[in-house]
Amino acid sequence: MHFDVVIVGGGHGGAQVAVMLRTQKFEGSIAIVGEETELPYERPPLSKEYFAGEKEFERIQLRPAKYWDERAVTMLLGKRVVSVDPAAHRVTTEDGETISYGKLVWATGGRPRMLPIPGGDLPGVQGVRTRADADAMKAAAETAKQIVVIGGGYIGLEAAAVLSKAGKKVVLLEALDRVLARVAGEDLSRFYEKEHREHGVDVRLGVSVEAIKGSDHVTGVQLADGEVIPADLVIVGIGIVPAVEPLIAAGAEGGNGVLVDAYCKTSLPDIYAIGDCAAHANAFAEGACIRLESVQNANDQANVVAKGICGAEAPYHAIPWFWSNQYDLKLQTAGLSTGHDQAVLRGDPATRSFSVVYLKKGKVIALDCVNATRDYVQGRMIVTAGVTATPDQLADAETPLKALLPA
Repeated sequence: MHFDVVIVGGGHGGAQVAVMLRTQKFEGSIAIVGEETELPYERPPLSKEYFAGEKEFERIQLRPAKYWDERAVTMLLGKRVVSVDPAAHRVTTEDGETISYGKLVWATGGRPRMLPIPGGDLPGVQGVRTRADADAMKAAAETAKQIVVIGGGYIGLEAAAVLSKAGKKVVLLEALDRVLARVAGEDLSRFYEKEHREHGVDVRLGVSVEAIKGSDHVTGVQLADGEVIPADLVIVGIGIVPAVEPLIAAGAEGGNGVLVDAYCKTSLPDIYAIGDCAAHANAFAEGACIRLESVQNANDQANVVAKGICGAEAPYHAIPWFWSNQYDLKLQTAGLSTGHDQAVLRGDPATRSFSVVYLKKGKVIALDCVNATRDYVQGRMIVTAGVTATPDQLADAETPLKALLPA
């Protein structure tokens, strides 16, 4: 079996490569090889609207089956690629099938990082990455009396919000001294901690999990101090492990993800990588080599690859952005706040509509906007423009951020 372009991974990035190739009038053969049996679908709703039962699965599919058929995109689903032969230009699946390619696009994302502790693999201990994960979590949550969420990042907080709204007793455990510590400043962390506590979530900070208790099913979570928190469902949201082993084994440069250049090319001939699994030098991180786990990054890198394959090569350059829905709060983030030396509060958190603006050496590098869409839209503009501003200018919520843009 041969295709001009083989895309490994059926998430946002993989689907977008195929969509953009056809949009760019690419006439060669295209196949998407996906480990899941589902057609490509949106991932963010898995811990939000889909988990909450607010959206049916059909509503989170990226395109209906008819779309792929009409555009002659072959779907090879339920197949996991286990090896890559860059010299022969072919991949091999777990069941021994070989597929040859002209160009290969690696868009596998990652798998949930689980806890390497006693009981970490017990039934009832659940990661969140696929529809099957979300379905298992939903089914378990229906009968669960007490649920422990491990991890105070976006996934953990979103799951806690859905569960507490459903009337469940939820304990959220975070190893660091605040939630969202890796991605946001203290003002935002404290705001979300307060919100979750007011909604009945028992938020515990600076705690270490020693073991998961139970024999044939989880019954509790043991902390380092010996306390055992009863639990009949444990949700683990502590990040992902990028799924790049076959590429690394084939000789691609990388480690925590596979290394790509400005055109999303790996060090192997005719092989690209995009999305959560691709480590790249990012201009909005001062050129540091990072992995970005976001739909924006996956889609933008997919467009770079598709255009490159079609002969219209252009480097990747896009402002990172993210969002999170919790309760009636819409958090929108523009830029990367890592390494900021100042954080300016814009507006009053008590009104539940405010922004936090992050600076480094006087330059605006990122914003977190809670129920403040205008700040978010204009904030993207000032981060992209590399605007320098004073804390007083930024703190004045009456002055639109776009007023800070150079004339």
